[in-house]
Amino acid sequence: MESAIPGHLTVERTRHRRVPDDYAPPYPAFVARNRTGVRQVVMAYLGLQFRGAAPRHALDELDSAFAAPDGPGHHDRASQTDPAGYTDIVSIAYWDDPGAFDRWFKTHRQGWLSDDRPADGTGRWIEVIRPMIEEFETLFNLPDRPEGVAVIAEAWSDEIQEHAYWGGMRDRIPLSQNDPMPGGGAPEVQRDGARVRVHPKQGLCLIRSGQDWADTVGDERSLYLDDVEPVLRAGMDFLRDEGRPIGCYANRYLRVLGSDGQPSDRSFGMSWWRSLDALERWSESHPTHVAIFGAAMKYLMKMGPAAKLRLYHEVSVVGPDEQYFEYLGCHDGTGLLGAGLRA
Repeated sequence: MESAIPGHLTVERTRHRRVPDDYAPPYPAFVARNRTGVRQVVMAYLGLQFRGAAPRHALDELDSAFAAPDGPGHHDRASQTDPAGYTDIVSIAYWDDPGAFDRWFKTHRQGWLSDDRPADGTGRWIEVIRPMIEEFETLFNLPDRPEGVAVIAEAWSDEIQEHAYWGGMRDRIPLSQNDPMPGGGAPEVQRDGARVRVHPKQGLCLIRSGQDWADTVGDERSLYLDDVEPVLRAGMDFLRDEGRPIGCYANRYLRVLGSDGQPSDRSFGMSWWRSLDALERWSESHPTHVAIFGAAMKYLMKMGPAAKLRLYHEVSVVGPDEQYFEYLGCHDGTGLLGAGLRA
């Protein structure tokens, strides 16, 4: 067993972990290991919002941009229908070279968010964070099918110690060794017609937490879809509709799309939080997450080592100079729009 924090990021602690040094977790978990030369990654969420048929031309243009020089090391795509009846297709892209992203963004931002884009009735956005390697963590129950930022990592850890207890998420972030990672105030919202920039504060937190039930069959598949997923969906709906008073600026519950554009047996929730503290409070004590945790534990206890469900997450905490949020032609319930007024 090893620490989730790799040796080259380990420093003398001034802030203690939630567990003693001899803690032994009840089941295995793993983290993705980045190349030691990687100092910062980029996570970019590019959204397309519409009613009716998907504007295929816009997605084709984005795919061409991803394939261009300095494009991402990995990207995937997911969708949801929001409460206003719009379909959101979100393309998530990852870089481990911020310089490559900067060059790519300089070339392709205008194409995605241009005032001269076709009058197709779509809204578009880009939400970007660029955490330093000390500012994010990953967690997987199985070390053989990476998702998200783990796809651009170099390797898997062995079994890690910092999991299966409240506070493990914080303890896996290298910066937590000597930084409380506090949150700041409400985001600033700047409107210019249909174009909106949002400027969150220090300590903005992003979590992407996913499920892959593609390998489940029979009773296990029914157990997940009938007993676990509805509880998860209820929690995701709560964060989307009622999360702002507890520090969740926005939440999306997305179904991953396959290469054919059809929904796959994979999903994830991704949410923006005022701070890691706010996310922790919801995770540890709110009835909606207690219910999710309870349903998941019941599932895993019943299935035991034979469980085929794959679970993962990635959590980042960033400063104000490591964020970029821009929306064009989107309704007011999109992402961080309105967060400055209702935080």
